[in-house]
Amino acid sequence: MFSVYILYSAQLDKFYIGCTGDDVLGRLAKHLCHHRGFTAKAKDWQVIYTERFVTKAAAMSREKQLKGWKSKTRINELIARRSTE
Repeated sequence: MFSVYILYSAQLDKFYIGCTGDDVLGRLAKHLCHHRGFTAKAKDWQVIYTERFVTKAAAMSREKQLKGWKSKTRINELIARRSTE
């Protein structure tokens, strides 16, 4: 199984969208520990949303779609919808 996940940093007030074939919490640990790149800017990242996929291609396609939104509003709406389901 593969997952698309959204992390949130209150310190930066930013989202990070990623995809992994690993456990999402294990991937979060990697983001928080000795990681370079965008997520290295803060150490308060939290997993706030996940979706599961059978194939890597499907997960990567969804990740690309979410990243293409480039809108905090749309991402917040997605998270809010999931929390009411």
